[in-house]
Amino acid sequence: MELVTQASPISQAVLVILLLFSVVAWAIIAAKLTAFRKVDRQTAQFIHVFRTSAKFSDVQSVCASLAHSPLVGMFQAGYAELNAQLRQSQTGSPGAAAPRPTLKSLAAVDRALLRASSAEVNKLEKRVTFLATTASITPFIGLFGTVWGIMSAFQNIGATGSTNLGVVAPGIAEALIATAAGLFAAIPAVYFYNHLSGRVKLLASEMDDFALEFLNISERNFT
Repeated sequence: MELVTQASPISQAVLVILLLFSVVAWAIIAAKLTAFRKVDRQTAQFIHVFRTSAKFSDVQSVCASLAHSPLVGMFQAGYAELNAQLRQSQTGSPGAAAPRPTLKSLAAVDRALLRASSAEVNKLEKRVTFLATTASITPFIGLFGTVWGIMSAFQNIGATGSTNLGVVAPGIAEALIATAAGLFAAIPAVYFYNHLSGRVKLLASEMDDFALEFLNISERNFT
């Protein structure tokens, strides 16, 4: 702390920037870990309801309570497209028997699911890229602080004309604090960026499987 308080304004500014990056990164990490736990729990509940319900309308009734699951957004998009096509297929001449509801285009349902999947993946990835930015840029910011500190140390050597360790060491120590702070911000950001990216990829795979399952059920019952 003594080295920090006695550091040059440039070195202190570098440390403040690194501290801000670290605080924001840890806030994102905590928020995302909490959100992903909720997503995993509600996704498991939704899949159970989806596979045990006899009708899509039964699944739709529980969507509001499981809104954090990305599968809910996909289901609602697919269900809306499905209903729109079925309503069009039931329009006929007055007095005639209502035709059996059938899908006009299974590919349109697939496209609706694909658009919803992309939107849900974007939600899951929101702010995660800041961790990648932190991991990439903070070591260089720390390196800049170190280079600046070493330049100041050499200037002090030139001014005093002494290479005594007592003259050189404080400046070098002050310079290396910036590198340490940069690594302190970058290392957790790298780890949790990879961890959260892996979670997003796993959920994206689950969404792909759900889309295929939804299309299979739709094809069996409405074509």
